[in-house]
Amino acid sequence: MKRIIFLFVISIIAMKVAGQDQRLIDSLKNNLSNSKDDTNKVRSSMYIADLYVWSQPDTALYYATQSFVLAEKLNDTLGQIYNLGTIGYIYSMRRNDSMALSAMYRSIRLSENSKLRFKSHSLEDMSIVCYNIGDYHQAISYAYKLQSINLPESRFSISAENMIGKSFYQLTELDSAKQHLESAYKKSILNNQATNVSLLFLGHIYRKKGDYTHAMENYRSSINASLNQDFVLINAIEGYLGLAQTFQLTGQRDSAIWYSKKAFTMATVNSFPAQILDASILLKDLYTQTGSIDSAFKYQGLTLSLKDSLFDQEKIRAGQNLNFNELKRQTDIKTAVETAKVKYQNRIRIYVLVAGLGLFLLVGIFLYRNNRQKQKANKVLEKTLTDLKSTQTQLIQSEKMASLGELTAGIAHEIQNPLNFVNNFSEVNKELIDELQQELKTGKIDDAITISNDIRDNEEKINHHGKRADAIVKGMLQHSRSSSGVKKPTDINALCDEYLRLSYHGLRAKDKSFNATIKTDFDNSIGNINIIPQDIGRVVLNLLTNAFYAVNEKKKQAGDAYESTVLVSTSRSPLPGRGVGGEVIIKVTDNGNGIPQKVLDKIFQPFFTTKPTGQGTGLGLSLSYDIIKAHGGELKVETKENEGTTFIIQLPV
Repeated sequence: MKRIIFLFVISIIAMKVAGQDQRLIDSLKNNLSNSKDDTNKVRSSMYIADLYVWSQPDTALYYATQSFVLAEKLNDTLGQIYNLGTIGYIYSMRRNDSMALSAMYRSIRLSENSKLRFKSHSLEDMSIVCYNIGDYHQAISYAYKLQSINLPESRFSISAENMIGKSFYQLTELDSAKQHLESAYKKSILNNQATNVSLLFLGHIYRKKGDYTHAMENYRSSINASLNQDFVLINAIEGYLGLAQTFQLTGQRDSAIWYSKKAFTMATVNSFPAQILDASILLKDLYTQTGSIDSAFKYQGLTLSLKDSLFDQEKIRAGQNLNFNELKRQTDIKTAVETAKVKYQNRIRIYVLVAGLGLFLLVGIFLYRNNRQKQKANKVLEKTLTDLKSTQTQLIQSEKMASLGELTAGIAHEIQNPLNFVNNFSEVNKELIDELQQELKTGKIDDAITISNDIRDNEEKINHHGKRADAIVKGMLQHSRSSSGVKKPTDINALCDEYLRLSYHGLRAKDKSFNATIKTDFDNSIGNINIIPQDIGRVVLNLLTNAFYAVNEKKKQAGDAYESTVLVSTSRSPLPGRGVGGEVIIKVTDNGNGIPQKVLDKIFQPFFTTKPTGQGTGLGLSLSYDIIKAHGGELKVETKENEGTTFIIQLPV
């Protein structure tokens, strides 16, 4: 009931503030239509852009651009700096780093010889843009510069304090972040400034530290401040997501779902794709945990769609950033030429004709050279992107072929055993048939019947081992063909046992000296679960191959005193408070050297490998991670250096 009242009050406040903003926009638009091309018109346009930034960024960009063009025409420095900040901020939120930084470098240059107030605006906007594009060290650097030229109680100093705290949080330096954010909050209260940013990130910090009570208090206060003071919707959305994540951690899934939906709706209405994605992922996980499969699949589909969209944006962003250094270099050249031109014009009174001809020649050469450089840069970029795509495809195929090769070696060893039985019993039957014919010729019917019974028993054994070989071949064909993408009931214990043996014998086929103790601990109560067996089989094979590699490497270092051991176990974990559903857990444990802590966060990244050059592509764990995620599960790792590693697969039932 308290939560409903709280959200009702926030909604009323939001509608009031929204109404005030709309009346202000209408007033500014009316003033704009009646204004001449002067600084008053510049101010009206830039204030309209500022009010539209959070709700209609396209409209904000239009008004900011129009205002900047007029400010540049009127040589209005404040108008140019303020509008460049708005333009840079919008481009940074759209992941267009080169355009954002281009605008902000121009703003910094304009402010270098300007008033202190102009320089403060420029440094504040540059710090915000650097934070938005993920360059947190640069964001801190510009924020400190902003603090150094402003009084501690000023709005700019408080903004810088918040930015430093936010950036330290992103760099996981939580104590430093907390110190700056608390300082910013106290200064904001004393000087009647907005507190929503400080409260939001303090909530994040308390949640990371496990203090959920204080985390919730700060999130609620941040939401209230966002709607009541600034009406900054993105901070309100982040606050709702923070509450949802906190409720999830405390096991209150109904409340977590409620706040996640609140964030999802607000982000969708106001077109914030990154926040829509965060809310979708959270809702998918929550519905999976509660057993609401249909809802989980709905948000899973939405999550994949948004990831694809943002991934495309990231690729575009990467391409833009490849050109940024070239763009900055060309801008520096242009600035140098313009500076030389100004100096040269001081002597134009004496050398009018010569200087004019020289200037035209210089500009012509520069434009020609600049055009040639752009063409060359575009060709190099196109070739680089083509080579990158080709290399990526080859590496993925290489990883698949390496996996298939190791499996084939194991299968060859496994299939040899039943074939030996078939060959041996066939030879025995030939001898028994000769004996049978001999006994029949001498009339010993009882002995002949006994021999015929032996032949029949041998034929049954031949049939049994032939079927065993047939099953192994079918398993190999099933692994080698492309995944059908269709889930079907699968005995997870049998699948793990099969790939354990195949992986072990695959390594033995390559290295006859290798030996290891294999242990299993299967939960027979699991039964069949719905999975794509080819895909899960590839994951298990990758983990087992890595485990055998780890113990083999340690064996080479430790010698005969060390006993190589690999354990595969399965278990079923019910949902809390319910005796059904839950998840199946597969663990692959080895007693190798473990994974160093400094690279632990990178092991699921594509192309990252700790193996020597030529022995691994760095795609095995990355592909495995994606396969488990596609099944709605989790792939985790627990490790201790010099003691061993455990990979844990969690699959929802």
